[in-house]
Amino acid sequence: MSASFTTRPEIRGTFGVVSSTHWLASQVAMSVLERGGNAYDAAVAGGFTLQIVEPHLNGPGGEVPILLWSEREQRMRALCGQGPAPALATPAYFRGLGVELVPGIGLLPATVPGAFGAWLTLLRDYGTWELAEVLRPAIDYAREGFPLVPRISQAILAVQALFRDEWTSSRDVWLPDGRVPAPDALFRTPAIAATYTRILDDAHAK
Repeated sequence: MSASFTTRPEIRGTFGVVSSTHWLASQVAMSVLERGGNAYDAAVAGGFTLQIVEPHLNGPGGEVPILLWSEREQRMRALCGQGPAPALATPAYFRGLGVELVPGIGLLPATVPGAFGAWLTLLRDYGTWELAEVLRPAIDYAREGFPLVPRISQAILAVQALFRDEWTSSRDVWLPDGRVPAPDALFRTPAIAATYTRILDDAHAK
């Protein structure tokens, strides 16, 4: 066996490199580098894109732990974008509901979202681009559509009963026409595009 053998594709270059769990996010982040953004701009743009194209793994209401190296400061930093539990989510509150263990799904285990604020903190402290620039790809994919990876369709299939019976607002998003969307189908999430656009409009109005 060759010493250079690897089970993963190797990426080599002299300009920059991006790796993520979805090719569209990697493409977005690399395009930021190619257009003069720094690594933090690229990370933020890629992170927001992942919120759109991998909604079964993360989203605007999710969390993000970030480790970064600052060449300027010559130090590693940890940026915690993992949300705390709401103030009322106490053991006594759960016991009062007759709940012995915090559930794994639904509203009860939800934390205060930390991802959006963490990405913005990274952009503010280390980035060079404006928020509108790094959000644009995510807005475009949410508005114009992105191909569903098979795992998204499988995740929707697994919880479709909850969508139909309990999470009806989620049903309207993830079960268009009342059906589980097929893998590789072009899918849109216009509500997220509208939300991000509104954030930009409000920011520019101040």
